[in-house]
Amino acid sequence: MRFSKKSQYALRALIELTQSYGHAPLRRKEIAQRQQIPVGFLESILLQLKHAGILDSRTGIAGGFRLIKSPQDVSLGSIIRTLDGPLAPIACISQTAYQKCQDCPYADHKQCPIKTVMLEVRNAIVAILDHYTLKDFFQNVSSFQCNHEKPKKPEKARGRIRS
Repeated sequence: MRFSKKSQYALRALIELTQSYGHAPLRRKEIAQRQQIPVGFLESILLQLKHAGILDSRTGIAGGFRLIKSPQDVSLGSIIRTLDGPLAPIACISQTAYQKCQDCPYADHKQCPIKTVMLEVRNAIVAILDHYTLKDFFQNVSSFQCNHEKPKKPEKARGRIRS
């Protein structure tokens, strides 16, 4: 299963918004520049997240976007569902957008070999993405940034070195 570019960009934008949670709103251009996201595309993503009740926005000099839910209350699964729809790889196993298979010879059978495997796939995806919150995600990002900072140059020794 592949997530859309929209979800990938949303998660990157939410890194910035999680970092600034509880502070002043961030302008979309600032988020776009830091995370290398096209501004127009980012605008549509931020508006979708706003309509889903995850973000709020303000206009004016002190305007921008901000998280309105606590980072610990927003799962990565909810973000991806908001932008990409159900996490299930096939519609007949989706919990949020179930659709009966129209062209499958197993549609009317109790057991379906495809459904059995895809249900395990969906359950694994859901278990992971609904387990991780923005807070967890941000902590992983912060840890990554700390571990991958450029090494500091050693300071030059002062005075004479004695042998």
